[in-house]
Amino acid sequence: MAGGPDPVFGEHALSFTTSRQYPATRMRRMRRDDFSRRLMREHTLTAADLIWPVFVLEGEGQREAVPSMPGVERLSLDLLIEEAREARDLGIPVLALFPVVDPALKSELAEEAYSAAGLVQRSVRALKAAVPELGIMTDVALDPYTSHGQDGILDEDGYVQNDRTVETLLKQALSHAEAGADIVAPSDMMDGRIGAIRQVLEQEQLHNTRIMAYSAKYASRYYGPFRDAVGSAANLGRADKSTYQMDPANGEEALHEVALDLAEGADMVMVKPGMPYLDVVRRIKDELKVPTFAYQVSGEYAMHMAAFDNGWLDADAVMLESLMCFKRAGADGVLTYFAKRAARLLAD
Repeated sequence: MAGGPDPVFGEHALSFTTSRQYPATRMRRMRRDDFSRRLMREHTLTAADLIWPVFVLEGEGQREAVPSMPGVERLSLDLLIEEAREARDLGIPVLALFPVVDPALKSELAEEAYSAAGLVQRSVRALKAAVPELGIMTDVALDPYTSHGQDGILDEDGYVQNDRTVETLLKQALSHAEAGADIVAPSDMMDGRIGAIRQVLEQEQLHNTRIMAYSAKYASRYYGPFRDAVGSAANLGRADKSTYQMDPANGEEALHEVALDLAEGADMVMVKPGMPYLDVVRRIKDELKVPTFAYQVSGEYAMHMAAFDNGWLDADAVMLESLMCFKRAGADGVLTYFAKRAARLLAD
């Protein structure tokens, strides 16, 4: 064939396509029945593919709705433990923990982030004691703890200082690992933080603490409802995070970021947001062939729920389709607020 071998069928393309033309080949034939559709299905979605992000707050018996995320609640630890048991029973392997920090504990230097008596550290210990089979992943980032809502320590001009921030992230990650976190997940996008955290974990004999790096985290406008949920939106105000999170226009840069994090000791990498960046997921999986995850973020969830609540889309079918697209793009798993709802449907 002119121009070289066909990219799909190679040098045998001409003979293959000639012998497989309609009506010898009817593509609908295998779609005729459910059994044959299942036989040729390329990807499957199970509860084991899901990571459930949850929001924990202080107190007992506390349950607060997140207005911009219908169906999502901030829960006190006692109620969260009950939910975690159900997640385990549904086959969800990991819970991702995000704290709602008392405004009185927020500061310029985010000291509360690494307090051994902090909300996350106490929650990890309690969850691992109550539901030891469930993996617990913690967010390593300072924005829930800073009075300004940024993910790092600011200089006098308001610029996030990279190396100074990494020093605090090291303390935070170590405190989470010492509390029993199975996975620490740095979401801050500071340069060099993965290598620094891995070195500290090794020094402290915490060899099996896994790192899921938010490697390709974009400066996206899809995060608004999450910031409402953890209470950082008011602190951040009109500021943005474009000096450290990635430009949404860039794809090559994502591969560079992922390669750096892997070289520094990450066990898994993540793309965030998810559906708007499926091309990045595919490229990472194809080119680097490493455990790759995607976060179906709060804005994606909120858009789906708005359509569901208005009756514009078939809720369960569209939710499962949205999760399957991550698997088709190459993701090994998905962080999604739909995790429990999806797991129930998949169990039926």
